[in-house]
Amino acid sequence: MVSRLRSAVSALAVACVVGLAGTVSAQVQQVEIDNNFKFNSGQDVQPVFEGWSKNPDGTFNMHFGYLNRNWVQQLSIPPGPNNTIEPGGPDRGQPAFFYPRMQRNIFTVVVPKDWGKKELVWTLVANGKTQKAFGWLQAEWEIDPIGGASAGGQVSAELAKNTAPKIAVTADTSVRVGQTLRMIGNYTDDGVPKPAAPRKPAVGQETPPTLVSDLKDAPVNLPDLAPARPGAGAGGPAGPRGPFVTWTVYRGPAGADFESRNTPVKDGKVENAVSFNVPGEYVIRVRASDRHKFTDQDVKVTVTGATQQ
Repeated sequence: MVSRLRSAVSALAVACVVGLAGTVSAQVQQVEIDNNFKFNSGQDVQPVFEGWSKNPDGTFNMHFGYLNRNWVQQLSIPPGPNNTIEPGGPDRGQPAFFYPRMQRNIFTVVVPKDWGKKELVWTLVANGKTQKAFGWLQAEWEIDPIGGASAGGQVSAELAKNTAPKIAVTADTSVRVGQTLRMIGNYTDDGVPKPAAPRKPAVGQETPPTLVSDLKDAPVNLPDLAPARPGAGAGGPAGPRGPFVTWTVYRGPAGADFESRNTPVKDGKVENAVSFNVPGEYVIRVRASDRHKFTDQDVKVTVTGATQQ
């Protein structure tokens, strides 16, 4: 009897170990998939709280960006149950169109001076998965509007006096599907900072990373690599790095085809062109940057006509 009992206990112990090993193995495989594989689509979008800064009137800016874990899929998520900021939402000026990968410092929400210990929560539901970002006035998360971590908290006397550029874009407010919309901008700035020297390509970054895994049944949903931009080195665009303007779809039912996503400023002028394949209401965000500070202007465009196949 005792022998049978010992055998049963031993069998149970072995089963538990095997079951635990199977569970751990599955978890390890999932971690390897998450770390080593890049997906075209089907992944979530993680909202990111990037810190806060204080305004002269005592109110606070909450700064947010996002990580779209997809390498190809762009998502339209209008403000509402799947894209909400609370309290005060759902719409607090957040983006409703999400480009792939990490997008930093996308928008700011202003909260009152008596905000205290409350939290500002941005919730995103993408591809059936819910993610949240929590903004709060944690002392360590304060952003220095002049230096910041990237400057080691120190800036030159010249940069300390730098003011943000201004941008004024004119464009038609409506366009048909497939037609080209011209946009012309006037850029004004104080000339600080001066254009930087050309960027040198980063060593070891000449080719995209290879995707290697010894996992069985590895996913086949691997990224489509975008072709290199003409004149762009591995470390960034060639040529002088001075003031520039960035053009993105901030809200809309789909993406858009821009002549250029980043346009250098020449003699205070910038021009761009955009076309759309899907009708609907769009917001084009135009960001003017002097590489140290930036200013945004939103351009609303109504696209009419049938969806272009």
